[in-house]
Amino acid sequence: MVNKIKEEVAKYEDDMVKFMRDIIRIPSESCEEKEVVQRIKEELEALDFDEVFIDEMGNVFGRVGTGPKVIAYDAHIDTVGVGDPDEWDWDPFEGKMEDGIIYGRGATDQEGAMVSMAYAGKVIKDLGLHEEFSLYMVGTVQEEDCDGLCWQYIINEGVLDPEMVVITEPTNLNIYRGHRGRMEMEVVTTGVSCHGSAPERGDNSLYKMAPIISGIEKLNEELKVDPFLGKGTIAVTHITNDTPSLCAVPNRSAIHLDRRLTAGEDKELAVKQVEEVVKKAGMEAEVRILNYDTPSYTDFVYETEKYYPTWVLEENHPVVQSTVDAYKDVFDEEPKVDKWTFSTNGVSIMGRAGIPCVGFGPANEIYAHTVNDQIPVDHLVKAAELYAALPEYLE
Repeated sequence: MVNKIKEEVAKYEDDMVKFMRDIIRIPSESCEEKEVVQRIKEELEALDFDEVFIDEMGNVFGRVGTGPKVIAYDAHIDTVGVGDPDEWDWDPFEGKMEDGIIYGRGATDQEGAMVSMAYAGKVIKDLGLHEEFSLYMVGTVQEEDCDGLCWQYIINEGVLDPEMVVITEPTNLNIYRGHRGRMEMEVVTTGVSCHGSAPERGDNSLYKMAPIISGIEKLNEELKVDPFLGKGTIAVTHITNDTPSLCAVPNRSAIHLDRRLTAGEDKELAVKQVEEVVKKAGMEAEVRILNYDTPSYTDFVYETEKYYPTWVLEENHPVVQSTVDAYKDVFDEEPKVDKWTFSTNGVSIMGRAGIPCVGFGPANEIYAHTVNDQIPVDHLVKAAELYAALPEYLE
């Protein structure tokens, strides 16, 4: 059957290239995905999926099969912005193709996987492989803004309840089984503003922040190291001051903290550690986890705190082993089983809901969010082959 799948996928290579270039040409930053979602819906309908729909948040779903086993493949179809256009050697929305590589914003992270998923569904239907399961290809929104928010909504509100999910973020065609979690915190110090010519008359909130920042830097050196997921980290990434003018002492200062959570770390521990830093600095400050409440492109708001739990699936887990078996049969070689450096929607699917996830995606993550954003056509084809074969291997 693997050979038949490969033969069938090969028939659609030109169609996949066209679809890939089409969706790159549609700007789709977080919360502005409407047009690309409609283009994906149009493609899934043209490929004769059994069901295609868009939920209230704006995520797009395509289903093949009606069997009792419910499986989902997830690809977020929003992108980051392009930054300074002058730094690009080509139009980021051209969908340029050269020497078997397609370039443009979203090619790596991660619209390419949506293309492979769509045509894997077509191949599954062509070959009549869809009787034992219901396979949902899901194009999710707002991941770049708030990873996992889409799947919090999908799971919590009963849109879909899969037995397992394939995260199709870029893995360079390797198999991934987890990544560190993350959270966004804020530390706020307050004081009394006064004229900068007589600072002794006030109470400078920024001076109060200085020893806290030094303590955060020291805390980063002491955080836990996990042998698989790596080290937990914390970094001050932004600072703001409230002050009447540049000639006045600030009365309020706030720092933004990017905290990456390795195995065994959670939000309670992370907050406590920062509170200890504040205490050791001898300062009074508020430590809090930030919230996300930005509307989706459909004007739908699903508020959540900016805490994205760590997740990891054991290497001997049946979902991982089934994916390894499929990989070996499809590609006739041993896969590399690894982890992501960054965060994915798995923070909600497995991190919050406990639904097993495994990662496999086209493109190399080193090009994500860069001006060299790209995906090899060969990756589109190979990912479609694995996506079409995998459901038969899942126990």
